[in-house]
Amino acid sequence: MATESGKSFARRDRLLEIESKVHTWWEDSNVFNAEPGERPPNPESGEKFFGNFPFPYMNGYLHLGHAFSFSKLEFAAAYHRLKGANVLLPFGFHCTGMPIKASADKLAREIKQFGNPPVFLKEAEEEESPQPEEAEDANGGAPPDKFKSKKSKAAAKSGVQMYQWEIMRSFGLSDSEISEFQEPEKWLKFFPPLAKEDLKAFGLGCDWRRSFVTTEINPFFDSFVQWQMRKLKAMGKIVKDVRYTIYSPLDDQPCADHDRASGEGVQPQDYTLIKMEVLQPFPAKFGPLEGKKVYLAAATLRPETMYGQTNAWVLPDGKYGAFEMSETDVLIVTERAALNLAYQNFSRIPKKPTCLVELTGYDLIGLPLKSPLSFNEVIYALPMLTILTDKGTGIVTSVPSDAPDDYMALHDLKAKPAFRAKFGVKDEWVLPFEVIPIINIPEFGDKSAERVCTDLKIKSQNEKDKLAEAKRLTYLRGFTEGTMLVGDFAGKKVQDAKPLIRSKLIETGEAIMYSEPEKRVMSRSGDECVVALTDQWYITYGEEEWKRLATECLNSMNLYHDENRHGFEHTLGWLNQWACSRSFGLGTRIPWDPQFLVESLSDSTIYMAYYTVAHMLHKGDMYGSTTGSIEPGQMTDEVWEFIFCGGPYPESSNIPSSILNRMKQEFEYWYPFDLRVSGKDLIQNHLTFCIYNHTAIMSQRHWPRGFRCNGHIMLNSEKMSKSTGNFRTLKQAIEEFSADATRFSLADAGDGVDDANFVFDTANTGILRLTKEIAWMEEVLAVESSLRTGPPSTYADRVFENEINIAVEMTDQHYKNYMFREALKTGFYDLQAARDEYRLSCGAGGLNRDLVWRFMDVQTRLITPICPHYAEYVWRVILKKDGFAVKAGWPTYGTPDLILKSANKYLQDSIVLMRKLLQKQILGSKKANKKGAPVATLTEDKLKGLVYVNEQFDGWKAECLRILQSKFDSKSRTFAPDGEILEALQNSSVGQASNFKQTQKLCMPFLRFKKDEAKAIGPQALDLKLPFGEIEVLQENLDLIKRQLGLEEVEILSATDPDALSKAGSLSSLLKQNPPSPGNPTAIFLTR
Repeated sequence: MATESGKSFARRDRLLEIESKVHTWWEDSNVFNAEPGERPPNPESGEKFFGNFPFPYMNGYLHLGHAFSFSKLEFAAAYHRLKGANVLLPFGFHCTGMPIKASADKLAREIKQFGNPPVFLKEAEEEESPQPEEAEDANGGAPPDKFKSKKSKAAAKSGVQMYQWEIMRSFGLSDSEISEFQEPEKWLKFFPPLAKEDLKAFGLGCDWRRSFVTTEINPFFDSFVQWQMRKLKAMGKIVKDVRYTIYSPLDDQPCADHDRASGEGVQPQDYTLIKMEVLQPFPAKFGPLEGKKVYLAAATLRPETMYGQTNAWVLPDGKYGAFEMSETDVLIVTERAALNLAYQNFSRIPKKPTCLVELTGYDLIGLPLKSPLSFNEVIYALPMLTILTDKGTGIVTSVPSDAPDDYMALHDLKAKPAFRAKFGVKDEWVLPFEVIPIINIPEFGDKSAERVCTDLKIKSQNEKDKLAEAKRLTYLRGFTEGTMLVGDFAGKKVQDAKPLIRSKLIETGEAIMYSEPEKRVMSRSGDECVVALTDQWYITYGEEEWKRLATECLNSMNLYHDENRHGFEHTLGWLNQWACSRSFGLGTRIPWDPQFLVESLSDSTIYMAYYTVAHMLHKGDMYGSTTGSIEPGQMTDEVWEFIFCGGPYPESSNIPSSILNRMKQEFEYWYPFDLRVSGKDLIQNHLTFCIYNHTAIMSQRHWPRGFRCNGHIMLNSEKMSKSTGNFRTLKQAIEEFSADATRFSLADAGDGVDDANFVFDTANTGILRLTKEIAWMEEVLAVESSLRTGPPSTYADRVFENEINIAVEMTDQHYKNYMFREALKTGFYDLQAARDEYRLSCGAGGLNRDLVWRFMDVQTRLITPICPHYAEYVWRVILKKDGFAVKAGWPTYGTPDLILKSANKYLQDSIVLMRKLLQKQILGSKKANKKGAPVATLTEDKLKGLVYVNEQFDGWKAECLRILQSKFDSKSRTFAPDGEILEALQNSSVGQASNFKQTQKLCMPFLRFKKDEAKAIGPQALDLKLPFGEIEVLQENLDLIKRQLGLEEVEILSATDPDALSKAGSLSSLLKQNPPSPGNPTAIFLTR
């Protein structure tokens, strides 16, 4: 609808027009401004609801990925507002860290290199070929209806990085505007106000007085972060230390998760670097290395296995270098490893690896080596074709006793002379070397690699899948269950001996500590990160007592999904000291060491508390530059301590006491926050940091109460991607679908922790359903005087009223559990289906006026959290009600009558069944007529219906049900063993009958069916009759049945009445073929 060319946009435009009106109504009345009560509420009372969302980073427009996450908060807040809670939903904007500064610097470099506006090489080439007429206007940017990537297809497929200028053009900025973004402050002034406008258009129920941006551009927030950092340092939670850290060489500073273009969550991986000395004489190519000690350096995770070395492995085609570690020592490794080592103080010139000779793996094959701990005095470098040079050093130790890969590679070299000849491997480098037992593993013995390769029938080093399985079977067990057989620590468990052997190797200088990123990490500045040994400020996450408090807080929180709880528990298990200082980017200065900035994940851990007082500091200015009765300098540590930590009244402060006490009252009323909604990727950093910092700084009663984490959002079942064009900013989605239809599709996208799916067709369905509903309400109210008046009286009235009650109760439960897709189903789809069924059921009697009004009132309230603009318009314009729909209150409702619901389902199912039987009988008569049988062709106008009902099971079925009742546990919904049920059946009157063998064939499938039904719906499935009178229900709805079947005459009869059975006449055989049973009437049709 809204996306297909040639179709009308009138319905979408109607919604956009409504949304514009509603925004004016809300703004004129400040409907979402939140004021505290006089005293803090009981946290369990539901009197207040404070929800928040991790403030988005302001280096671009908000997109549907942001919207999906914060829609969960928005829907939750709107629900609690309807339930009568005092709701606070604030929204801030994050500007701290690397991305903005890095992007601004990229622009400056591009202008310097390519001009202003820049002419890139590929653009110059493209100008030589004809361009389509509808190409982007270079000054106008991308049209607003579609996000356009300026990547070519080849660039998009190859992953070539776009120029920053091109990215800015894709935002719709002109060339003259883009050049201004060389200054970081321009980003801070440009994007947050646009984000605020987009969120307003979305209908976010936000108290905008409390909005703010981060960094030192906002002096109030800057003061808040400085207080937080000083407090943590005074508590011993911030220390200076030397640690391994993911590091950007280009930025020359640590690169935390939010500073990364890729590799979020990647940690340093520690290795032991074994120094295998190259023995003299050196080959000719090693001439520049004469007089130095030269080592092949292999990174290993298992230093305890070095006793069993038989050789070293190198990649023949691999690129290596001889890098200076000191004046005397040289390490042969890959360039990548050398760069990591240079940032760990293992380079003659710190941070600058010096390569004396460039080498390939072929240059290394055959080098004689003296390797630490090896029982072989001399081993040789040999070729292995599966070495990865993007992990470790490109040099690999070989321990064929315990490593299946090493065992098979050595086996291949020994068994294949042609393979040795191909790489110039001499026999004496390979053939004399045998497997050396060093570790005993239960079930695998002292040559585990040989044993597992034999068991798995591995024939070659090329059988990668089998070798991976072999490693899986032995590697972990070798560490956890293995026992050392050799060396100084023979007899010790491997896991106990490993750290001792590692320490000894490092102490003797035969090895060094080495670390590198677990996986590839790219900084936002575009360089590949290394691991550096840095001396900087760290927050001591993982400290034992602090971790205990964090765990206590976590255990008290509502996390909504077990997967999320497991994620937090895992993070608490590994999280350790976190580098909190940076020298590049934007943010707040470390107060005691101003050469550094507070990094972006460390200034955003307790800022939710700042929301409670921001409006009193900012006076509506998100930058904090418009001061009122408080100046930034007045916000001293003593003042922050008084407001947030129960500190003493700051006597030295010249802030009026009335304002200080009001700020404290705001905090005490709103805190703790009740819900924080976020993508699940923040569990491993931000959200866990939030828990840690609250437990350190806040009292226990102010600890967070709940986190709700979700997966990412896909668009139309495909990954959201700018490069492919499968992308929508929030503004584009609203323009394309309207805000409420966007929200409609977001609610329908999914509520779990798996990735959800925003479907354009669902948004278009939302447009259609909402506008059609408005039209229906307008139509029905135009003829309101013709509607039936008085209280609900008919069966259809009672059913519809009951469906409304059920919808209110079910939707309340779904909203309460933050299951918004289910709330949309029960509060909108199901309720409309009930309305449509009611219209059909009423027939000539017409609709009940009071019920129609109740339906419109209830449906409007139930959809309000998801589609508030639509609801507000209906509330005020169509229903002519006072106040605002968003504060209308949750609808009152009567207790749902589940028996009546069951009876109506029985009625509707029975009508469907009757239709099928009617069609079957009509078709049967036609087929018989074609065969020449003397049967008149039946048509509806010639027929009358006889509906036979058997309201109670009897005979062997009744006996089976009684047995199942006695063998069923209704709490666990489980039955006694089948053997016990069969024994009871054999001992019953049915089992004692002479024809039991024949009856048993009928009993067994009936028992199975009823067992499955009882497990699904509970013990009522085993009742001998339904909880309502079937004949009564069908009789009361006889007119409906006639209309639905198209018959003028229908009778409802009891199958146990002989007189009724006689009415079937010649068709009585049909009753025997398809006998009625409770819940399953049988209809036959006779000519009148």
